[in-house]
Amino acid sequence: MREQWSEISENLKKMLHSGVFKVWIAPLQAHVHAGGLLLTAPNAFVASWLEGKMLATLREAAAPVLGLEPAAVEVRITAATDTHAQPAFARPVADGQPQTTQTSTPMPGASAQQPTHPQFAATVQTAHTSRDEADSFAHASAVLNAAFSGLAAGSDRSCANQDATAAPAPYSAARPPIQATLPISSAPAYRLATNWRYSFADFVVGPTNNMAVAAAQDVSRSSGCVRTLFMNSAPGLGKTHLAQAVGRAIAEERTGARVGYLTAEDFASRFVAALRTHDIENFKSRFRDLDVLLLEDVHFLQGKEKMQDMALAVVKSLQAKGGRVIFTSSFSPRDLQKVDSQLVSHFCSGILTDIGRPNEDMRRNILEHKAKSYQVLLPDSVCELLACRLDGDVRQMESCLNSLIFKARLLNCGLNLDLAMEVLSQYTEISSGPDLPTIVRLVCESYGLNERQLNSRSRRKECVIGRNTVYFLARKHTELTLEEIGEKFNRRHSTVIKGITSVERELSKETTLGRQIARAVKLIERNAGMGA
Repeated sequence: MREQWSEISENLKKMLHSGVFKVWIAPLQAHVHAGGLLLTAPNAFVASWLEGKMLATLREAAAPVLGLEPAAVEVRITAATDTHAQPAFARPVADGQPQTTQTSTPMPGASAQQPTHPQFAATVQTAHTSRDEADSFAHASAVLNAAFSGLAAGSDRSCANQDATAAPAPYSAARPPIQATLPISSAPAYRLATNWRYSFADFVVGPTNNMAVAAAQDVSRSSGCVRTLFMNSAPGLGKTHLAQAVGRAIAEERTGARVGYLTAEDFASRFVAALRTHDIENFKSRFRDLDVLLLEDVHFLQGKEKMQDMALAVVKSLQAKGGRVIFTSSFSPRDLQKVDSQLVSHFCSGILTDIGRPNEDMRRNILEHKAKSYQVLLPDSVCELLACRLDGDVRQMESCLNSLIFKARLLNCGLNLDLAMEVLSQYTEISSGPDLPTIVRLVCESYGLNERQLNSRSRRKECVIGRNTVYFLARKHTELTLEEIGEKFNRRHSTVIKGITSVERELSKETTLGRQIARAVKLIERNAGMGA
């Protein structure tokens, strides 16, 4: 029985954040029988919390050990005592002084205070040494409760895992939390300090991205030597993740740091709005006051001279006063066309780094990390299969894992190889990637064109849109370089960049043409078995 509980505990460790496991699972005493589990919690509060939040997770962890379906596993949770009083907390003492125990005020109607499980008390006390003893336990449970709810809500909740064990500063009416990265009165609220979606802690590092991660971590430290960073990669490989991780790290390290985060298209839109309202000076000052600027998708600025001039003025101002600038792009600086040479020079004035596709070991680590953030048990055999078959971008892996988890819950079963193979049938074409002739054929079918028209010099609208769609899909779904894509159509790589940028602009603006292209791209990707 003890061996079975050890196996179940190992499964739970894979499914839960270490802090959640240590606080809520480690103190339990377990009796395993053929049909399920009988768990004894240190007190009634823990038992109540587990019953409300953890039953499904406990069943899923126990099912493979007991050889049952999760729904068939019976889980009963009882308390070691009948009291509902809050547990005692050990007051930290200096070396050489005797340890004393301070009990908190009992809840109304509760019996006398009972000593809590020592491991549980020590864990909560360590996480909240700066908090008054009377409300320590209540706050600990609230923080972990909120973190647990955030994890169950969706795929972007891995940051909540970190927050659950970091024990944020106590909230009180007299001490409101800091909400904005920049004072609202003096700067545009491009990003709230509490709204960063990603962090370095939930980014999987490997040989294809380790330089980019090291540079991003350096630029986020006040003692770092990197002042300007330019990151480029194909879509879905982590540029935005790292950019937001930099912003998050700076906001956490330096309270009150003025961090601006926006895309180049947002920058252009705000610049146009300032021109229309004759508010250019205020626009400039709001950027000049920043300490850090995170500007994404700078390839959007190609061919836009006035916007490039403004961006150059902002970057010069920030760099002159020792500020930090982080750029991201789908293209390296040398591949950018119709961009002011001075602006390109500033792009190249710091660290240039690209992010490659993850190798198989990295893909395995990514899948395990994602599964833990979703609080599901991912068997090693299923993880190996997914890592081997899915060699596209990270969004593709996340999409496949989400589909697998959703289907398993719909069928009320655990993740297994048969289910994984069934889900992978929707993604297998992605793993090898379609070739350019397949993309050309499907684009021709979608737009009612033929290959001769695509290869011609015709400037008819449908021919131009068709060619640009081919450029966009080839860049997204093949390993071909820009030069190789251009050679197929007797075009320069600068023409390919211009076409890709045009498609991305229309898609992001959601214009009538953009919606038409989006429908065509979605249909083509579905017919080719590509990931959207």
